[in-house]
Amino acid sequence: MTSVKDVPADLLIAELARYIRENVPQVKPPVWAPFVKTGANKERPPMTQDWWYVRAASLMRKLYLYGPVGVGSLRTAYGYRAKIGDKTRPERTRKAGGAIIRKLLQQLEQAGFVAKTKGGRVLTPEGKSLVDRLAAKIARDLAKARPELAKYLAPPKE
Repeated sequence: MTSVKDVPADLLIAELARYIRENVPQVKPPVWAPFVKTGANKERPPMTQDWWYVRAASLMRKLYLYGPVGVGSLRTAYGYRAKIGDKTRPERTRKAGGAIIRKLLQQLEQAGFVAKTKGGRVLTPEGKSLVDRLAAKIARDLAKARPELAKYLAPPKE
């Protein structure tokens, strides 16, 4: 069976974001979303209108691969390298803001895709099923578009 690791991340995230935008009414950007920066290193808000759904899809993929995870480790994953002063001082890592991540996780919980556990948040069986289904669809589309990839996406022979 095709898993999330078998398909390119950018294609999966784009397809999952489109699905969330069209079919999940619980996930909606708050009123402050068009004005907020996604990190202290950014000078402007995101330029794309659907960035909220893309971040939700990215969170679901990270939960699928690395769950259970907490908000702190997700802040680290979405963090950045900060330049400090002149050219001689080394960069250091900074965590991303937590408000966007927390709000998205709460919305995904309301939608039934994410659940809280003692170790952090994990995808529910419904969330895993959705991600698996979309990954399989992307794999089929890739195999049709590029037949030479079909042998890598086929299930192993036993």
